Amino acid sequence: MSSVLYDSPGPKAKARNWIYSGIFVVLFGLVLWWALSLMGEKGQLDADKWSPFVTDSRVWTTYLIPGLLETLKAGALAMLIALPLGALLGIGRLSDHAWVRGPVGTWVEFFRAIPVLMLMLFGFALMAPRFLDVPSATRPFWAVVTGLVLYNSAVIAEIVRAGVLSLPHGQSDAAKAIGMRKGQTMVHVLIPQAVTAMLPALVSQLVVILKDTAIGGALLGFGELLSMNRQISANYSNTIATLFVIALIYIVVNFGLTTCASVLEGRLRKSKKSTGAVVGVNDVNDMATGANSAGG
Repeated sequence: MSSVLYDSPGPKAKARNWIYSGIFVVLFGLVLWWALSLMGEKGQLDADKWSPFVTDSRVWTTYLIPGLLETLKAGALAMLIALPLGALLGIGRLSDHAWVRGPVGTWVEFFRAIPVLMLMLFGFALMAPRFLDVPSATRPFWAVVTGLVLYNSAVIAEIVRAGVLSLPHGQSDAAKAIGMRKGQTMVHVLIPQAVTAMLPALVSQLVVILKDTAIGGALLGFGELLSMNRQISANYSNTIATLFVIALIYIVVNFGLTTCASVLEGRLRKSKKSTGAVVGVNDVNDMATGANSAGG
């Protein structure tokens, strides 16, 4: 079966694919064997390194679960703020009015260009007692949320803009033909159809938000999931095992997030509120580059 972008492989191509797959599996097995051998020599595979996660409930109730809850709380709050803010900024970048489009574009490009760590550090310094009345115990949390919101809202704005621009021009023309204003066209015609095109890129960004909470744990003292590695390792001397378990927790949580998004995307596509287009991260970057070149 062939399509515009893909030709079905013939017998020789299928044979090559099987050979390449076999070589990859063998190489991966060798690397895994080497890594496990090295860990075994260092005593990292001993039962006492792994047994606390099964025999000692305090590892979970004192460290892992509280850390996971802090990660989810910071990530969820950042998502709840960044998503609508990013949508508004993306719509603002599409405005016909230069006095709206200019400042919004400056905001988006400014915060997209700054590393999220710097934004977290800025938020941490801004929330010092002499500036804002924020208790010192919660300053790391709010600094992490502030940095995540400022950076990711700017990225989401570009995703929204790219999603709307990916729609056929006939959608806007048809809306104008029946007398709809620009705002009505955006809310009732373009955004509903662009959602499915934006969803893969949006979900990827939400996963980034969840993972970036670890930056605050590493440098600001925020008690999120990954930061619990230091405390568990100090009490049980099992750094490698702890990192492995924490990595599995991240995989499970992010897999659940992407699975829910895939189900939602499937339902949206079945409801026919889609053009079939999909916006990726590269599309967002290409559109942003094109817009900057045109503006220059």
